[in-house]
Amino acid sequence: MSEFTVPGLKTDDGANVAAVLQERLSAYNDLHLTLKHIHWNVVGPNFIGVHEMIDPHVDVVRGYADDVAERIAALGNSPKGTVGAIESDRTWDDYSVGRDDARAHLAALDLVYTGLITDTRAAIDSVGKIDPITEDMLISQSAQLEKFQWFIRAHLENSVGSLVHEGSSTELGAADKARQN
Repeated sequence: MSEFTVPGLKTDDGANVAAVLQERLSAYNDLHLTLKHIHWNVVGPNFIGVHEMIDPHVDVVRGYADDVAERIAALGNSPKGTVGAIESDRTWDDYSVGRDDARAHLAALDLVYTGLITDTRAAIDSVGKIDPITEDMLISQSAQLEKFQWFIRAHLENSVGSLVHEGSSTELGAADKARQN
């Protein structure tokens, strides 16, 4: 831990916020790698639409990782952007779908986003009273993540408003249900 943080925060508070942000950094690094994995492994009739939809979001998520890492540094701490950091911070399973059709990947990705957004909202709650600057950054990021999840879900929703993979608790289960519908 550093001997300094941003003005107006106690050093311990800065370190606590940085610890929360480190988890977001690892999650964003994992997400942009997962998105590229999907980009490279999606096949089928809707290939090009999903392939091209994913790349701009990869760039957005990489930007989030950079913003979070720079905030950690500004708080007087050292951001960890290594594969080892992703693995040690991971509270989720590695993405489990390989080469598959667009709906299968999108159904699995929907579950990834649900977990990511839930964790980001918990991070917002955790830092809100301590550091409104970090809270604001995470709120903005969460809004865009929720919008992208909506894009994903638009591909998976049927005419009565249900998701084709509704009730799935695993990525493989979601992918299987999406392939069957």
